[in-house]
Amino acid sequence: MGSIERMLRTDRSLLHVEPPLWEALPHELAFDSYGVPLPSNIKAHFAREGLLFEEDALELVTRCASIMKRESTLLRVQGSAVICGDLHGQFFDLLKLFELGGEPGEQQYIFLGDYVDRGSFGVEVVLLFMAYKICHPGHFFLIRGNHESRHLTSYFNFKREVEYKYSLELYEEIMSAFDCLPLACLLNSSFLCVHGGLSPEIRHLEDIDLIHRFREPPSSGPMCDLLWSDPIPEYTEEATLSGPLFSPNTIRGCSYSYSHEAVCRFLEANGLLGLIRGHEAQTEGYHLYANTSMGVPATVCVFSAPNYCDTYNNRAAFIYLDGDVMKIRQYNSSSHPYYLPNFINAFTWSFPFMVTKMCELWSKIIGTSNESDPLVPVLTFEERMTKSAKKK
Repeated sequence: MGSIERMLRTDRSLLHVEPPLWEALPHELAFDSYGVPLPSNIKAHFAREGLLFEEDALELVTRCASIMKRESTLLRVQGSAVICGDLHGQFFDLLKLFELGGEPGEQQYIFLGDYVDRGSFGVEVVLLFMAYKICHPGHFFLIRGNHESRHLTSYFNFKREVEYKYSLELYEEIMSAFDCLPLACLLNSSFLCVHGGLSPEIRHLEDIDLIHRFREPPSSGPMCDLLWSDPIPEYTEEATLSGPLFSPNTIRGCSYSYSHEAVCRFLEANGLLGLIRGHEAQTEGYHLYANTSMGVPATVCVFSAPNYCDTYNNRAAFIYLDGDVMKIRQYNSSSHPYYLPNFINAFTWSFPFMVTKMCELWSKIIGTSNESDPLVPVLTFEERMTKSAKKK
């Protein structure tokens, strides 16, 4: 065996690729004899690119929706918790998060929304989360992000993903479940956890409970602001002394940008220590904004999708909060299977390329044939058709 052949056989980044599972997970492995989901089996099956039977997926969605429907719009949670930011369909990075943060059931979790879109495994994230929520309803909490909506999931790729892997019916049931998601979480009466941020129409925590959440997010108003607002770009104590508390969010095209002063006033009015949010990619996975008068960051942004969209090369992070002690854990991206854009198959994707190349090849063959015999005239298409008609 030559050195080149030996190199081609051994010097590979992956010597073996596990084939994907094409069959659905049997019902008796997805649920126990009492009908309780088995998240560990579901997680392992999804890690092999397996699916669930559609009726089992629908059962997870409808049962989880009924649990979330009974929750208040502002969750009130006590105890230590792991707080996680945007995931955007990056299921294989979620596995790393659970490996580092602890298995749900052993650890309390709060997720800040944006579970789907952009990544190719949003339906796996959603169904696994729903299995955990059914098993641990009092220790596994999900709130809504701006991408948990019909508008954005149709514009981006989640709707296509669910139709490709399951059906339009399942997609519509997931959207109905998203309408049941709470909008914010109050942790230990000290930290407000939300996807986007504050609203000029929300001055007190009780205002959040008054929001009618069981609907598609509107384009304005307090519900929109909780999902869409951002800190102003120049978020510092000095920059906001003379500026407005809220200004139009020109980057998003909706909602507001809020200043450091706006956050400090809200925290003081409600007896809180800080605001914890997601919604924005961060190079290091998190960002600590300007401190309050108590010397702690008024706002903390956490982002849990490493190497976002396979292009950002960012780290991810999650927050572990125990009382008023905050620890931040960073992690890098994990390898994952590849899907072609918009979940198209290889033949559809490659067909235009093949047609172009075959036309180029045929053109060169015809051209070479004519050039090899200078006595053969080069006829136009019309001349060839006329000549053929005369022969008939």
